Amino acid sequence: MPFSSTHNKHKLKFSAEEEFPDLSKHNNHMAKVLTPELYKRLRDKETPSGFTLDDVIQTGVDNPGHPFIMTVGCVAGDEESYEVFKDLFDPVIQDRHGGYKPTDKHRTDLNHENLKGGDDLDPKYVLSSRVRTGRSIKGYSLPPHCSRGERRAVEKLSVEALNSLEGEFKGRYYPLKAMTEQEQQQLIDDHFLFDKPVSPLLLASGMARDWPDARGIWHNDNKTFLVWVNEEDHLRVISMEKGGNMKEVFRRFCVGLKKIEEIFKKAGHPFMWTEHLGYILTCPSNLGTGLRGGVHVKL
Repeated sequence: MPFSSTHNKHKLKFSAEEEFPDLSKHNNHMAKVLTPELYKRLRDKETPSGFTLDDVIQTGVDNPGHPFIMTVGCVAGDEESYEVFKDLFDPVIQDRHGGYKPTDKHRTDLNHENLKGGDDLDPKYVLSSRVRTGRSIKGYSLPPHCSRGERRAVEKLSVEALNSLEGEFKGRYYPLKAMTEQEQQQLIDDHFLFDKPVSPLLLASGMARDWPDARGIWHNDNKTFLVWVNEEDHLRVISMEKGGNMKEVFRRFCVGLKKIEEIFKKAGHPFMWTEHLGYILTCPSNLGTGLRGGVHVKL
């Protein structure tokens, strides 16, 4: 199931009631918000690039979720999705992000000097530390909706930008299609590379189309600063190292991310950002800073 296509104009011959998905056994934020009335109001709308309501919700329709784990159940196909389908996205975001209202303004603090502590996590238990985020390049559709040409353009822009990094960030790009199966698996096992597209959430949203075309990983020479290209987001920026010095991991993350953003902006390709949502990403769960930190522990 590489792609669940919802682009069928014949569906408009049927009423909204006839096309409304069966969400009776679903446990995700989309299913919690979407009503027959809302579906009817939004089903004829589409973004300038052609992303529709059915595209937004398909991954949540195909993946009901887990009884004890509330998944999101919807994705954006471009920057405009969050505005065109705001009547769905706003309540999902509010529910998923602890009451974040449509009138709220996002605040981001990526000054690593403001982080207190975190440089001495117990090495007896902490094997490695990592911080990651995602970024989207303005003017291009997001992975659930981008064309082959768009995806390749994103890869080209990204490689040019990343290859200009210097000092501790100097590195090189490794396209997926140039790797052997063994090389890919080794990078996955070492927690450097994203998994192969086997996740139903990834597949049903359309993010795995044309795999592995225009996907790859860039990393610095020390393998402590990595960027995934064209997986769930245009870019996934990761800082990681062995041991428990999260403070150093976060410093490298903030400095490297700032350098990348400046390079893209200077080239005329800023990242997607709004005052309300912060940095715009494919999944509503990652909006804002898109920041996640974690440690690999030995129990």
